Amino acid sequence: QVQLVESGGGLVQAGGSLRLSCTASGSIVSIGAWDWYRQAPGKQREQVATITGGINTIYADSVKGRFTISRDNAKNTAYLQMNSLTPEDTAVYFCNANIRTYSGSYSYTNYWGQGTQVTVSS
Repeated sequence: QVQLVESGGGLVQAGGSLRLSCTASGSIVSIGAWDWYRQAPGKQREQVATITGGINTIYADSVKGRFTISRDNAKNTAYLQMNSLTPEDTAVYFCNANIRTYSGSYSYTNYWGQGTQVTVSS
């Protein structure tokens, strides 16, 4: 069984920074891509950033130049450094990881974190 646990959300003033963390635990063979998503009230879930197993990164236009996704493979952890935050960044942030496990055979499954609230005040 695999779990993703997020941390680092909170309340910050506009222009401030936060760093989110997401750690995977359980019977993990390897982790492929990590993604961060966010969902604001009344809006659809939006993909914010991706980091592949090869350390390539992709960002939504709305966060490009302000957010940085990174990973620490030794710790099975992904990070989202968020700078120059604006009230429009207020949302619940979710991590997602494509994780390889072994249970008689190898398989890849996408797992989700529970979400962490980020609130940016003006």
